[in-house]
Parts: sequence; structure tokens; C-alpha cells
Amino acid sequence: METPERGPGRRAGALSVFDRFASKASEWASRAGFFVFCVVLVVIWAPTILVLPSVDTWQLVINTATTIITFLLVALLQNTQSRSDAAIQEKLNAVAGALAAFMGELSAEYPELERHRSELADAVGLERREGSRHR
Repeated sequence: METPERGPGRRAGALSVFDRFASKASEWASRAGFFVFCVVLVVIWAPTILVLPSVDTWQLVINTATTIITFLLVALLQNTQSRSDAAIQEKLNAVAGALAAFMGELSAEYPELERHRSELADAVGLERREGSRHR
């Protein structure tokens, strides 16, 4: 089975170099230090109006820097978010599967649970197993 942390044939927990880098970048970008870095970038940029030949060049410098940083961060954070979403979905599927199995075991005693189990299976896309019915 392919999971967010595993590609086909990878062992559990073995992330690619890019995935590890994206995770570290995401951790760093969510800290106060990254915000301070951004503020320092603007503070360093602001007085350069005195040394750059024109206001257009001055604006181009900050626009280019912020665009590059934003572009790279979006790619890294999207990678991290996609893996996180897939991991959460996998956990939810496991919980729904366990709940459906439990409901199947109790359906002999409480027949109305079979209908609810069937609705749960349909709602989350669980595979139906003929052997799971205990009637």
C-alpha cells in the first residue's frame, strides 16, 4: 500500500530527501524566526532606496525577493500539506473500518446496526466483505 510517507516499496517512515527538506522548511517557516527574517529583509531593503539608481529598481528588488521566497515556500508547504492530508485520511479510514467491523460483529444482536454499517461503508468507501456479516 502506498502511503504519504511511503512510495511503492519504501519502508515505513522512509521519506525522500525532498520530503524531509519540505518538512524541515515547513517547521522553520512556521516559527517566529522566519517572521523575524522577513522583517529583517524588509528593514535591510528599505534604506537601499538611497543607493539604487531609481525607485523602480528599488521596488523591483523587494518584489523579486518576495516573489521567489513565496514561490518556493508554496511548493514546499504544499508538499508537506499533501502528505499530512493523506496521513489524516489514512487514519480516518482505519477508524471507519474498525467501527464498521465492530458494528458488523454487533449486528446479530442489534440488526439495525447492519443498515448503519452499510451506510458507513458507502459513505467512506469501505470495501464490503461478505464474511463480515454475522446473521
